[in-house]
Amino acid sequence: MDRDSGPRVPNQRAPLHSGADDAARLHFSVLGPVRVKRGAETLPPGSPQQRALLAALLLRDGRTATASELIDAIWGEEPPSQALAAVRTYASRLRKSLPADALVSESGGYALRTGRDALDLAVAQDLAAEADKARAAGDRSQARALINKSLGLWDGEPLANVPGPYAENQRARLEEWRLQLLETRLDLDLELGCHAEAVSELTALTAAHPLRERLRELLMLALYRSGRQAEALAVYADTRRLLADELGVDPRPELARLQQRILQADAELARPVEEPSPAPQVTRPAQLPATVPDFTGRSSFVRELGDRLATADGSVMAVSALAGIGGVGKTTLAVHVAHQARKHFPDGQLYVDLQGAGNRAAEPETVLGAFLRALGAADSAIPDTLDERAALYRSTLDGRRVLVLLDNARDAAQIRPLLPGTAGCAAVITSRVRMVDLAGAHLVDLDVMSPEEALQLFTRIVGEERVRAEREAALDVVAACGFLPLAIRIAASRLAARRTWTVSVLAAKLADERRRLDELQAGDLAVKATFELGYGQLEPAQARAFRLLGLADGPDISLAAAAAVLDLPLHETEDLLEALVDTSLVESAAPGRYRYHDLVRLYARACAERDEQPPREREAALSRLLDFYLGTAARVYAIERPGDRLVDHLEPTGGAGLSFKDRQAALDWLYSEANCLLACARQATGGPGLRRAVDLLWAAKDLGESGANSKQYEWTALTARDAARAADDTRAEGRARTTLANAYLVAGRYNEADEEARSARLLAVDANDTAPVSWSDNDRGIIAFTQERYEEAEQHLLKAVDGYRADENFPGAATALCNLSRVHLLLGRTTSAIELAQQGIAIYDGIGLTVRLANGMYALGVALTHAGRHAEALEQFSEALHIFAEDRQRLWEGTTHFRIADAYLRTGKPATAAQHAEQALASGCIGGDRMRGNVLTTLGRALYALGQTDRARACWREALSVYEQLGAAEAEQVRVLLLPLAAA
Repeated sequence: MDRDSGPRVPNQRAPLHSGADDAARLHFSVLGPVRVKRGAETLPPGSPQQRALLAALLLRDGRTATASELIDAIWGEEPPSQALAAVRTYASRLRKSLPADALVSESGGYALRTGRDALDLAVAQDLAAEADKARAAGDRSQARALINKSLGLWDGEPLANVPGPYAENQRARLEEWRLQLLETRLDLDLELGCHAEAVSELTALTAAHPLRERLRELLMLALYRSGRQAEALAVYADTRRLLADELGVDPRPELARLQQRILQADAELARPVEEPSPAPQVTRPAQLPATVPDFTGRSSFVRELGDRLATADGSVMAVSALAGIGGVGKTTLAVHVAHQARKHFPDGQLYVDLQGAGNRAAEPETVLGAFLRALGAADSAIPDTLDERAALYRSTLDGRRVLVLLDNARDAAQIRPLLPGTAGCAAVITSRVRMVDLAGAHLVDLDVMSPEEALQLFTRIVGEERVRAEREAALDVVAACGFLPLAIRIAASRLAARRTWTVSVLAAKLADERRRLDELQAGDLAVKATFELGYGQLEPAQARAFRLLGLADGPDISLAAAAAVLDLPLHETEDLLEALVDTSLVESAAPGRYRYHDLVRLYARACAERDEQPPREREAALSRLLDFYLGTAARVYAIERPGDRLVDHLEPTGGAGLSFKDRQAALDWLYSEANCLLACARQATGGPGLRRAVDLLWAAKDLGESGANSKQYEWTALTARDAARAADDTRAEGRARTTLANAYLVAGRYNEADEEARSARLLAVDANDTAPVSWSDNDRGIIAFTQERYEEAEQHLLKAVDGYRADENFPGAATALCNLSRVHLLLGRTTSAIELAQQGIAIYDGIGLTVRLANGMYALGVALTHAGRHAEALEQFSEALHIFAEDRQRLWEGTTHFRIADAYLRTGKPATAAQHAEQALASGCIGGDRMRGNVLTTLGRALYALGQTDRARACWREALSVYEQLGAAEAEQVRVLLLPLAAA
């Protein structure tokens, strides 16, 4: 008998049909049901025994199998009396379905001659071998991608439904190999920082293969790196008990050592395991801006800072803080020194503009998120809180040599969380203030250039010949610039671009003090004087663009938005902006996007107040920007929700906004413009655009539910509410409270949401504004059933249905019906709950809605779950999940995963339930902390059903802590769950 040793990579063989058309080639599958395809055509596989014969031949790598070996493979030790004749019959049938030279008879047996790439198993083995090579070379990302390709060739159980001992043996071997591939892929996931994503899959795999200790080890590590230390330790306790009960053995030493390292909070566990040789290819950020080619002077500072950075591998992390007025060249010096020191920091360089001189300095948690992504962390692996992000950031940098350039810092408090925590790394900070309260920092005070350095910089930009001919005039120019590098650069660049000007012409312009601020001194005034030089040389249209575009809040501005501000065609606007970029007054943030340096923006606004006459021109420019955002957001809303009449209730605008070719383009615009749109809304709340600002928030409500912009949306809604109240504008206040109620609802702050929705309704009725009335009724219904006030919830939602119908807002009515379905369900009216959800879905289907259709499917899925119709419920949830993912509604994705987990738990599939619960935790959910408690409770139930009692206890304890902080009634239910485990 031939007992094959299992899957292996055979020698390369020649293709079956050299030069044949690919479409006609044969393809064989054994990593699932045994199949034969010729191009796109599936050939009949024959009887089970014929498939067994084909499988035995395919798995022999082209070697000849004797008749007795084939008989043994198909029937084992008890073959039928006519086994040999049967084998010949199967071979004859197989030969008829294959090309003439595919199945050959030789030496009393048979062989199948195929090309290596004709068998899915061989392709999978080749991909795995390539993955091994990539990993050995340090390319973990490529290795993971190749293994995923290999795993993707599996289509269920290998050799499915193929009889015989040979197939059974090979089936077990192939399944073991698949698990080994999965373990390798998951190991790579953890090395690449994808631990949060891995938890869900590992939870399911450990449930399916409870005695496989390597999977348990990977799960412990993934949980620990996700900040879930208690659960990681609980996995070990569950494993130890299971092995003792089932096998009478202890966990293997590797697992025990991992437990001890977790108990000791070993920092080495927080980063990928280094491969011995060659060194692994890790993500090496190179974010330093380009250094200027004409860097001049500052030699003592360059030497001083360079020496500090060169010795950063000592016992103390090097921190250098440069301080000075705006325009003095802090950033230029820091970038220049950082580039010279790159060789000392082989693991990369990070850079961020902290916008410390503006009204909205960068938040440390936002910066840490960007840094972690640059260092290779997956989005789902990045924690929410500042402290957790800072801890993960320091852990990620541990053992690396990375230079961090923190530009334009506001104060020491802003940058402390951004500092690396270990020797070998270094930080360079620039700020307008001295960091005297930053412990251990090397402080550098940067003053203006010396006259010699200033003249040298001017000469490098303008050209030595022109300066040598007019040296005295050149000295006058740099003196008039106050020897500030930025002022000198602007003046010299303008002169260099105008070959007809002499240096004396420029000096004469600067000598006229009416062209400059009255007092040229240190601080902001000196900076303003430098900008006055560049501004005074602009053409009238360029100057107007500079003034008006500087009025807009927001981190940057798109070309389309700028065109709206200037009331000009796109091509004219682009020409003006590019001219401003050439003068260094505006920066090109990205193709089609522009931004001001924070000090330049302040100067531009001062120019607008001084030069933009009459003043209503400034108001008109911002009004056009508000119209642009409102008109475009309304179009996005209409595309997302056809038939929804909200757009008919919005304030009229002076422009229609942008048009989009499809939903995807509309959503791309909304999310890419989120920061600028919300900044515009906040800015407009303080003036005559208040009502439009509130309506802009309403039209852009998807930003509040996305998860990515929820906090900023809430803050803007709060600003709008307070502004409307101060302006005594009842209509605007009612609508602002409607948006704020929705923001609080998404965050799970139900009491505050209810108060805002109640006030919104009263104000809307008082203002005879019908739209917010129904919205408020709907929100209050959701809040009431969440707080278990079911009869009250029903009354609110019935009012909402009637109000929406009276307004002919049928999608709104569908939303209220779906929410009413939830109430009926909680009141025990399961049949009517299903009917109400189906009514809502029918309305959505008829209109062609997408994201709201997903909400309807979600509601129907919940009702079907409670009705015990779990297969139908899962079908609804699955479709809803797909739509939410397409619409980038991450919080709704997480909420749907939670419901799927609940459905699977009810059907006795705790492993799958645990997997979806983990995905809900990774995505977040509508409902904030309370919903997180619900997910943890469900995850604990699933783990308990899997026999993982220690990990279940850890989940329930965390859920209990959440509920107790919220004062939620669910806390008592969790205490009951924990009671049986208290004595264990």
